[in-house]
Amino acid sequence: MDHDPTTGISHVFHLEADGTATITAEQDFAPIVELNKQEYNNTNNARYSEWDKVASIPLTIYNDFVKSGMVNDQAALKRWLNDSENRHFRTRPGQI
Repeated sequence: MDHDPTTGISHVFHLEADGTATITAEQDFAPIVELNKQEYNNTNNARYSEWDKVASIPLTIYNDFVKSGMVNDQAALKRWLNDSENRHFRTRPGQI
């Protein structure tokens, strides 16, 4: 349907065999993950302070956090950021 080159988000129309249709927001995470790796490696394992950037999360994932209420649940957000499966979104080492 459309593509925003600034965010990398594309909206895709899906028509199912049963006649239902959905529109999804899809985002290529590769540029964000690559930049996160660079920032992570440039920290030289330095401990972060209160206002340091610790992660960069794609907008499509953030929108899921908003829908689920996780943006208002600091404990859940910390668990997600500290989960090793999500480490590619981190820009600094350590635990949140």
